Amino acid sequence: MRRALLLFLLCVLALAAPCAVVVQSERILEYHSDITLQDDGTMLVEETIRVLCAGNQIRHGIYRDFPTRYQDHLGNRYVVGFEVTGATRDGAPETFRVEDRSNGKRIYLGDKSYLVPYGEHTYTISYTTNRQLGFFPDHDELFWNVTGNGWGFVIERTSATVHLPEQIPAAQVQPSGFTGAQGSNERGLSTSSENGAFSFSANHRLGQGYGLTILLSWLKGFIAEPTQQQKITWFFHDNRDALLLSGAVVLLLLYYFAVWSAVGRDPARGVIMPRYEPPANLSPAAMRYLVRMGYDHKAFSAAILDMAVRGFINIKEDGGTYTLNRTKADNRVLSPDEKSLATVLFDGRSDLWLQNENHTLVSAGIKTLKAWLKIAEQKIYFVTNSRYMIPAVLFSALSLAGVVAMQNGPKVILAGFISFWLSFWSLGVAGLAKMSYHQWSALLQSQHKSPAMIGAVVFFSLFALPFVAGELVGLALLVATTSWFVALFLLLNVGIHILFHYLLKAPTRAGRQLLDQVEGFKLFLGRVDGDRLNRVTPPDQTPQTFERFLPYALALDLEQDWAEKFSGVLAAAGQAPGDGGSSAPYMPSFYSGAAFNGASFSGFTSSLDSFTGAISSASSAPGSGDGGGSGGSGRRGWGRGRRRMVGNLLVLSSWF
Repeated sequence: MRRALLLFLLCVLALAAPCAVVVQSERILEYHSDITLQDDGTMLVEETIRVLCAGNQIRHGIYRDFPTRYQDHLGNRYVVGFEVTGATRDGAPETFRVEDRSNGKRIYLGDKSYLVPYGEHTYTISYTTNRQLGFFPDHDELFWNVTGNGWGFVIERTSATVHLPEQIPAAQVQPSGFTGAQGSNERGLSTSSENGAFSFSANHRLGQGYGLTILLSWLKGFIAEPTQQQKITWFFHDNRDALLLSGAVVLLLLYYFAVWSAVGRDPARGVIMPRYEPPANLSPAAMRYLVRMGYDHKAFSAAILDMAVRGFINIKEDGGTYTLNRTKADNRVLSPDEKSLATVLFDGRSDLWLQNENHTLVSAGIKTLKAWLKIAEQKIYFVTNSRYMIPAVLFSALSLAGVVAMQNGPKVILAGFISFWLSFWSLGVAGLAKMSYHQWSALLQSQHKSPAMIGAVVFFSLFALPFVAGELVGLALLVATTSWFVALFLLLNVGIHILFHYLLKAPTRAGRQLLDQVEGFKLFLGRVDGDRLNRVTPPDQTPQTFERFLPYALALDLEQDWAEKFSGVLAAAGQAPGDGGSSAPYMPSFYSGAAFNGASFSGFTSSLDSFTGAISSASSAPGSGDGGGSGGSGRRGWGRGRRRMVGNLLVLSSWF
């Protein structure tokens, strides 16, 4: 029994051994490439591949992968030309077909209905390709992977011959190359030249996944480099999504320009005459709302300051915090918009501390003022034309979605999410950047920079930095999942929509006439003292005049000029005649606090920025991180702040 079993095993091994030898012997015996570089940079290539077929992997024929799609250092797609001109097997024409792959082409040699006989066979593939040369500032070169690195066989012998154009002197050509896996620096090859032809051969057989890469470089000027127009044509041919996005930007601009020409052009300005009184029935908040054709927190500050100047409230500053104290004055001294605001802020209370613990009340006051100003002015004195932005925004979204859908692979979903998120995030970051710019501008222009003012500006800038960093990270991810021009398109679209958000706003004819009056009033508030202002006697420069028009100066961003204009008058206001200057310096009737310095009135106007900042902080919930005031500390407050940050960032777009 044992002898019979042993005899059976020997028979099985005897029969299996030849099969194993046959299977393991399947390989490429010789791989040779003959390359001819033509004057225009096109390459004619004929590859001769001698294989040993054993019916294992080589059954119906062989295939050759040829990469045609690359990316440059900026992530742009670069597609080389490729066309098969013929194929043979053992000297006879061979059936072939070319299929697209993710990174190029695959050439199948053989017929599915025909099995290649066992033994040696010689295949040839002839093809043309272009855009394979590298053009550098001081030289040109051919960097060519002869075999590719996708073969699953051992290559016993590998060689290549390159024929360069006659105009390239052989003595100026420097041949070299590499062997091994992708990216290998191994130089296991030999080179030689004869009669203008350069030969390369690997010094050893190449294992699976290994290849031969050759490099020839020569001085510039022998082969014409593609023109800039040709490069642009190739770029848009290879990057169809860039062409689509460029066209989308052009169409978006054309649409916006057409809409702006039709409804966004401002009526012609009239003759601007100096005015020493504001337009009738136009409060400081309403004036700012009209000039900006929108609301911001400075409009609220101007309203509060005007309420104080009219004697309805008193503003008290203590250690950088502000309290509004209700006086006994009747609300009939207020303008209609200020009456509606006072009803909300001082309903059943005599004082209001501008801290974020009162954010509900302050926010309600802001909402009331915005609603009143909108009803009183929009569609009467100006139109926003915001409805015309809806088709443009939808068009941008569809264009971006279409390009993202054109991307290959599983990155499409990630690219879509990043694009959607960045569209809103960029609006918020733009709002933060604008606010930070205005704060730094005000700080640098201020002649009296208090530590509190500097600290508030620095704090806001530090607060904005993480959001800017998030923007940069998002853009980097978008470039990694798509390309740089998708990120550029997104930023351009955000910028274009923001720009035309402003440009489409236009005053009506009634609004233009009112704005002309405001412009004349600005001539008086500013530092201009020309002949035009002397033709009509201006109001006397008294402390009462300074206080009366200070809210308007704040509304028109002229508070610094207004203070400089009255600096001498206010400095002398506290000195009685003949007392030698011993009297107390002038103090405003509506304000008390350390920020007002009788020796420097511009410092007080600079502190009005802090007042506006206090209002902004007071309108935010504790722990939201919107202001520099106290309150909302600890892990619990920070948790609320994190939850609110994204929401606060998104609404920043309404502050433009």
